[in-house]
Amino acid sequence: MGAMSTARIFLIDDHALFRSGMRMVLLADLGTTEVLEAGSLEEALQHKGEAPTLVLLDIHLRGLNGLDGTALLKRHWPHAAIIMLSADNAPSTVRDARQRGAVHFVCKADPPQRILSAVRHVLLGEPAPTDAGSGAGAAETSADAARHQLTPRQCEVLDLLCQGLSNKLIGRRLNLSENTVRGHVQAVLAALQVASRSEAAFAARSRGLVG
Repeated sequence: MGAMSTARIFLIDDHALFRSGMRMVLLADLGTTEVLEAGSLEEALQHKGEAPTLVLLDIHLRGLNGLDGTALLKRHWPHAAIIMLSADNAPSTVRDARQRGAVHFVCKADPPQRILSAVRHVLLGEPAPTDAGSGAGAAETSADAARHQLTPRQCEVLDLLCQGLSNKLIGRRLNLSENTVRGHVQAVLAALQVASRSEAAFAARSRGLVG
């Protein structure tokens, strides 16, 4: 599969915010790995550059969906591994993804570090860990657990953080000191099990914690 430092990942998802967040997380963790993006299978297949090492493919795409398009991708890029993405983590969905040729299934509600773990294993050619979030109701459990750990004020901070506001601007908006906001941000990172603001924004959007 090649070293992760020279890997080329193609992210195919029709939600621009998810692609942006996922791309930031991948680049921050995997260094010089190249990350390409497309909003549909049709757009991805127009790519004229080198074939990707790994495709992160959303199931629910506009036009040709991920499940139906897997065979087409495998013909176009026969050596690329495919990890299927979906917010729908029902056992039947995971089974369908595997049967269509995906090497792994990742639930969008999973913490970024869990998604990255799956990507690392596949890029290194190692057996992928148990499909993340493959149990029925795991997405709901993940989101509910995070909500229960956050106070109403921390939920407000998270929403503004996802809008790209700095601690200083969040403090002005909520009439809080910058130090107080910093404390809320650290609590949010801990509740979401992430290490950075970009990962927090990505996790919050993936789990439906913010609009």
